Amino acid sequence: MPINITMPALSPTMEEGNLAKWLVKEGDTVSAGDVIAEIETDKATMEVEAVDEGTVGKIVVEAGTEGVKVNDLIAVLLEDGEDASAIDTSGAAAPAAPAQSPAPAADAGAKEVIPVGAEAATDPIPAPKAADGGRIFASPLARRLAQINGLDLKALSGSGPHGRIVKKDIEAAVAAGTSKAAAAPAAAEAPKAAAATPAAGPSSDQVLKLFEEGSYELVPHDGMRKTIAKRLTESKQTIPHFYVSVDCELDALLALRSQLNGAASTDKEGKPAYKLSVNDMTIKALALALRDVPDANVSWTDDNMVKHKHADVGVAVSIPGGLITPIIRRAEEKPLSVISNEMKDMGARAKSKKLQPQEYQGGTTAVSNMGMMGVKDFSAVVNPPHATILAVGAGEQRPVVKDGALAIATVMSVTLSTDHRCVDGALGAELLAAFKGYIENPMSMLV
Repeated sequence: MPINITMPALSPTMEEGNLAKWLVKEGDTVSAGDVIAEIETDKATMEVEAVDEGTVGKIVVEAGTEGVKVNDLIAVLLEDGEDASAIDTSGAAAPAAPAQSPAPAADAGAKEVIPVGAEAATDPIPAPKAADGGRIFASPLARRLAQINGLDLKALSGSGPHGRIVKKDIEAAVAAGTSKAAAAPAAAEAPKAAAATPAAGPSSDQVLKLFEEGSYELVPHDGMRKTIAKRLTESKQTIPHFYVSVDCELDALLALRSQLNGAASTDKEGKPAYKLSVNDMTIKALALALRDVPDANVSWTDDNMVKHKHADVGVAVSIPGGLITPIIRRAEEKPLSVISNEMKDMGARAKSKKLQPQEYQGGTTAVSNMGMMGVKDFSAVVNPPHATILAVGAGEQRPVVKDGALAIATVMSVTLSTDHRCVDGALGAELLAAFKGYIENPMSMLV
């Protein structure tokens, strides 16, 4: 039976993507795990690998096609002994079923493709555990079919590689009418994404009639700009923002940074092992401040306060057409040199859209630094699930009063935006005071 390959979801919220490139052609033989295509979303380009083996019988969606809906047919794989006459591409333009609706039986034969490095993000059904606590190995399609048919994977034996449960094992269990699972609790169901209220902006016709014809050009919104507009509109409409600002003196930090960079070892080519920036030290200071003020290291949900055990700090990086926020995981535990090298690597890959979803989705807070652009101070918009974001301005020499006398110091203004539902004014001020302490006494970040 021919195997349908469908457009994968590279993240839980993805609805469509661009099929950038095919890495196989019709007639090629592929095995499970082979990379077959590159898919572009608004913020990343990801490789996609096949789940099954066979011969590429037909490529339905050509390379370069934009706006391909998730679950649309993109190619057909032939099994051993099959030829092209068995291919039926009638479902190529069929719309994807809503996420909350069970997949119809006719779709049960469609095989999925898995984005490399993104299985956790694309598969909303958690991997089940065996009775002894070990993981039960099952393909994403098998887990989905098991959930639809109410099957308990713990009671099934897999016929795939290394005992992996695959589609045909589910079909056999359904035919036998065995291994029915108890009704899953509501908490285990895939969450339904709430539809964001669209931005109430003027239509093109309303705007264009205000300008002379020929005095402008129209640039269509790309996927990234639409996503940014949607998320930030939702944030400002649903999150009660509160702002706290403070000035931090940087002279001690700049001196320590110079000393540490000067002490960095070099390789055979004379390249230093690290080169710290003020931004790297800002990330570390915020992570340590969240460690010291754990009540501010939270995320809001309607039912619970999510208290995080580690400070995963996202850093806003400007890329053509928008921005993306790669995340330094467990930043409170990492040396400055590791933070610096991770940030340089992810920043470079962000600009070429090569980040994996797990590298920019999630996090517990964020830093937005516009100091290198000469901006003195500004306020940033909280990006859920974060409850805080720190806006960092430029370090500049300013007059200050020390011991009753006028002096000159390098000062940086920062503004903390908080979600007032979970980080109120006093707690935000406590967090910012802890951050200021690390910035002005930077040796404390090394011990």
